[in-house]
Amino acid sequence: MTGQDASFLYNETPRQHMHTLKIAVLDPSTVPAGYSFENVKEALAARLHLLPPFRRRVVRVPFDLHHPLWVEDPDFDLDAHVRRASVPAPGGREEFDELISDIAGHPLDPRRPLWEIWVVEGMEGGHVGFVAKMHHSIADGVMAAELLANVLTADPDEHDPPPPEQPWAADDVPSKLRLALDAVVDLLRVVFGVPALLARTVRGLVAVNRHKRQAEVRPPAPFSGPNCSFNRALTPHRRFVTATLPLSEVKDVKSAFGVTVNDVILALCAGALRAYLDERDELPDKPLVAGVPISTRQPEGPLKNNSVSNMFTALPVQLADPVERLRAVHEVTKGAKEQFNLLGVDMLADWLEVTPPKPYAAFIRLYGRLRLADRHRPPINLIVSNVPGPQEDLYIAGARLEAIYSVGPILENVGLNVTVWSYRDALNFGIIGVREHVPELRSLCSLLHDELEVLKKAAVAA
Repeated sequence: MTGQDASFLYNETPRQHMHTLKIAVLDPSTVPAGYSFENVKEALAARLHLLPPFRRRVVRVPFDLHHPLWVEDPDFDLDAHVRRASVPAPGGREEFDELISDIAGHPLDPRRPLWEIWVVEGMEGGHVGFVAKMHHSIADGVMAAELLANVLTADPDEHDPPPPEQPWAADDVPSKLRLALDAVVDLLRVVFGVPALLARTVRGLVAVNRHKRQAEVRPPAPFSGPNCSFNRALTPHRRFVTATLPLSEVKDVKSAFGVTVNDVILALCAGALRAYLDERDELPDKPLVAGVPISTRQPEGPLKNNSVSNMFTALPVQLADPVERLRAVHEVTKGAKEQFNLLGVDMLADWLEVTPPKPYAAFIRLYGRLRLADRHRPPINLIVSNVPGPQEDLYIAGARLEAIYSVGPILENVGLNVTVWSYRDALNFGIIGVREHVPELRSLCSLLHDELEVLKKAAVAA
């Protein structure tokens, strides 16, 4: 297991759940045999060879000498991972979101492969919902999109998956002695690489510092943002909501102002959060600091569960003018990308390789138990992630994919996550926070719509 995959395991606590959610809404009316829960399990079983991380479980090294291993689970049981649920009438977006909120608030079983799928019945229009809860250690956003592409097809008549190249076989779990010896060997290899890593880090920091002195717009530094109501110690309870905006309208705004789609998404979040915080009488006089996950996956490189780092940018909620906010987002994000590249896209992942498991995990648990997040400024205020998705209709076992949403985890003192997945002409927002800290979270959905309307009018005027 890479240090980055393992870090998501070390960050798991009773209040800080490190799973992500992938939510799909399917129309089964085009399936010849129709919908049944048993048919869903059969379709999933037939596609497990296309979902390698779903078959693997964690095996820890004795005394946590080094990072754990992934093994093909010899005791794999599909029934332990596929659950059935129903939403109350009328089975619309709010009822579905409320069920997902409850699902999100429970951790995964670490003794099994780290995922589960909830099949949700009773939805309006005869649709069926699927809530995949996947630990972040098995897939980042890009990896999840690739797994999704493995099981979806653009052909509605393609009901059967391609056969496996070779049968799936469970692994023999190594002995404790073998685990310990291999861990020591690998740990020595990693430790010998520390001097070179330290040298690269120093060179990167020097380059970043030089860039800061010369740059007209500087990205925000960690711990420079304000304290907001969602920047507190976590509880186990979650509130999840969704919103959908037309991608074509977002692209119109992008073209009118010469920015990127990601800039517009960040500006929409800034405008919606400005109104949200103003309604709660906590509008700050400086920008929020947003962590933006950046894929570090190389096209020709090995396929990893996680190839992701983070850059820091600003959401200028203190600015009243929406166009000024958009232009400010564009400038500061451009500077943040330059700074991110200077530091090194793999710097975080490289240092996580040498992170000692036991002290790291012990510190995270102690930090949460003592609620230390309530005693200092947040490193960042929120996470905003954007994953480009497919632009054509997709199907699985003949059922059409109507919509897909996603959201990542929230962290101690970083209690808001906004994840955007595009599909066809839709930008689908998944937003999650602590239930006690964001009681009016659904209002953010309408505020996102309001902000897009304002930017559309400004784009026409421009």
